[in-house]
Amino acid sequence: MKRDLLTLADVTPEELEQMLTLALDLKQRHRRGESTPLLAGKSLVLLFSKPSLRTRASFEVGMAQLGGHSSYFQDPEIVLGTREPFKDLGRVLSRYYDGIVMRTFAHAAVEELAQVSTIPVINGLTDMCHPCQILAALQTLHEHFGTLQGRRIAYVGDGNNVAHSWLLGAAQMGLTLTIACPRAYQPDMTVVRRARDLAETTGAVLDIVEDPKQGVKGADAIYTDVWTSMGQEQEAAVRREVFRPYQVNAALLAEAPSHAVVMHCLPAHRGEEITDEVLESDRSLAFDEAENRLHAQKALLVFCMLGL
Repeated sequence: MKRDLLTLADVTPEELEQMLTLALDLKQRHRRGESTPLLAGKSLVLLFSKPSLRTRASFEVGMAQLGGHSSYFQDPEIVLGTREPFKDLGRVLSRYYDGIVMRTFAHAAVEELAQVSTIPVINGLTDMCHPCQILAALQTLHEHFGTLQGRRIAYVGDGNNVAHSWLLGAAQMGLTLTIACPRAYQPDMTVVRRARDLAETTGAVLDIVEDPKQGVKGADAIYTDVWTSMGQEQEAAVRREVFRPYQVNAALLAEAPSHAVVMHCLPAHRGEEITDEVLESDRSLAFDEAENRLHAQKALLVFCMLGL
């Protein structure tokens, strides 16, 4: 059966747990210098409408470490969905490659490509979701705390694609998640409803509040992201004013337990959503999380191409 990963709701909690276990194992094997050619002879194509450092690098290096090969194409070279329809693109690439990673704007685009492709399609980021990032975040928290069970996460800032994937990831793993954001910038209710449906099975607790101080009370981890995502540049000045009270700084961190860690998907706009002081502190796991993009995605590639 073809396995796509467009959102974290596309897998079961058990499959997600298996991926995280494999990610942790692959990281340790890499640090010991062990070869892991699990995808020898396999090829992956990366189709990007949005630029990226971490997503491209981690998938390319990940495929190489797994013994496979990758190709990278970026607009305007391919002009996704314009130069040729997805129904043609998906069928052609399915005859060349063993998997596709797509990073684009409209979530409908990755859904359409997945429908027509006979090989796995992975969402490398859309305006709706960023599942690969939260896989890495979950791995990082598991490493740091030794378990995900009972963890309380606070997401502070814009209710964007990262917030959406946190909702789905927390729901799948039975976590407690509080999202603190301005009323006009809350997550899409379609995603919220889907996450709450999942939470009924796993026991996850999901909440959305406006007060950032309330949001971080009792949190084990405080997560933030940029206030202005790609494609929203014309809103940047307004967003800086609206989100100013949501900056993750020393004062906000003081409202959380002393053991709370801070996370960021990067790149960070230092001095906006997070201060340099906090990002560089010993409570920051941002760069551990960036490292784990590599190993979480290796586990994801193995899951999609081989099964677990």
